[in-house]
Amino acid sequence: MNDVPTPASVTFADVEAAAERIAGAVTRTPTAASRTLSEITGAEVFVKFENLQFTASYKERGALNRLLQLGPDVPGVVTASAGNFAQGVAHHATRLGRPATIVMPATTPAVKVSRTSVLGAEVILRGETFDEASAIAREVAAERGLELLSPFDDADVIAGQGTVALEMLADVADLDVLVVPVGGGGLLAGMAIAARALAPSIELVGVQSERYPSVHNAMHDDDLAIGGATIADGIAVAKPGDRPVEIIRRLVDRVEVVDETLVEQAVGLYLEIEKSVAEGSGAISLAEVLARPDRYRGRRVGLVLSGGNIDLRQLASVTLRSLVRTGRLTRLWVELDDRPGSLGRITTDVGELGGNIIEVIHQRLDPTVHARATEVELTIETSDRAHLDDVVAGLAARGHRVRTHH
Repeated sequence: MNDVPTPASVTFADVEAAAERIAGAVTRTPTAASRTLSEITGAEVFVKFENLQFTASYKERGALNRLLQLGPDVPGVVTASAGNFAQGVAHHATRLGRPATIVMPATTPAVKVSRTSVLGAEVILRGETFDEASAIAREVAAERGLELLSPFDDADVIAGQGTVALEMLADVADLDVLVVPVGGGGLLAGMAIAARALAPSIELVGVQSERYPSVHNAMHDDDLAIGGATIADGIAVAKPGDRPVEIIRRLVDRVEVVDETLVEQAVGLYLEIEKSVAEGSGAISLAEVLARPDRYRGRRVGLVLSGGNIDLRQLASVTLRSLVRTGRLTRLWVELDDRPGSLGRITTDVGELGGNIIEVIHQRLDPTVHARATEVELTIETSDRAHLDDVVAGLAARGHRVRTHH
C-alpha cells in the first residue's frame, strides 16, 4: 500500500504504525452485519462495536498510542475529557506506570467519573463544558509541569483512532460508506486517513448532534447555534481541533447533524435489537441513517458504535421514553361512575383487550371530575402503537370515557 500524505503531518503509515504499537493492548473489536437494522433502514448495515473495548470506547486507541511515545523524563500527564478519553488515559497510564490527572466537566455522567477514578487517575471536576475543562487542564499542566494531552487535536491520537477504519475495512472490504461520530474530530480524521488509503472512493460521513454542530459549521461554512444539554455528551465539543478539521475538510465528503430524538431512538434500537449498550455519541451514526434513509438505502454502510458509557439512569429514561414513543407503554385516564365494581370492570376490560396494567392511580378528589364520578389513571403495556389504538377503541366501545393525555 502506497503511503497517502495528508494534512497535519499524519499519514497512513502513522496509522499502520499505531496499529502495530497498540496491538494486544486494546481489543480488536468485531464488525458485524445487522440483519434487523438493515431491514429497518433499507441499507446493508455493518456495525463496529467499539463499546466492547475494556473502557467501552474507541478512545483508548489514541490514548495508548500517545502514551507509548512519551519521553522517559515526563513526570505525568493531564488531559480534559468528558469521560471516554479520560478512561482510556487512566487505564493505560496506570498500566504503564504513568501518573494521570483528568479534568472533567462538572456535568459529566457519574458512571464516567467513578470509572475514571477507579482506573487510577486523579479526577478534577471543574467547568460546565468540555471547553472550560480544557482551559483548566492547561492551567494544571503549567502548574505541575505535566504533559498536556489533547483528546483529538494531536497527531498521535489521530493516528491511533484511525486504526478503527483499518479493522473495519479488513473485515468488510467493500463498504460503500462509513458513518462516523464526530465531536473534536480525532476519530473521523484518523479514519478518513486510513479509509482514503485503503478504499479511495468510499464515502465518508461525519455526524454531530444538532446542539453541537461545530465540525459541520467548520466544514460547510455554516453558523448553526452551538450549546445546550445533549444525550450525545461525549461529542459535545464547541471548538474542534485544528488538525482534525484540516484533515476532515480535505478528506471527508460531508458532516451532518441529527436531532436528539433520533439519537435516543438509536440508543434504544442498539439495546433492543443488538442487545448492546450504546451511549448517545456512540449511537449517533445510526441516528444519521435513520434521519436520511434515502441516502443509504441499498448501500453497504459501516457504522461506528463508538462507545457504551451511558449513565444507568439516562439509559432507563431513554428506554422508557422509547416504549412510550412506540406505543408500548402508555398512560390512560378513564372516567368511571363512582360506584362499587367500576374499577374492577375497567381492569377486566383492559385485560380482555390484551393490555397489561402496570400501575393504577385511583383519583377521587380531582375537582375537574364530576362529583358522582371518579378518575383512574392506568399505565398499561401494549405490543405496539396499533395494539394501543385497538385497546383505546375497545374501551370506548364498551362505554368507557378514555383520554390518552390531559
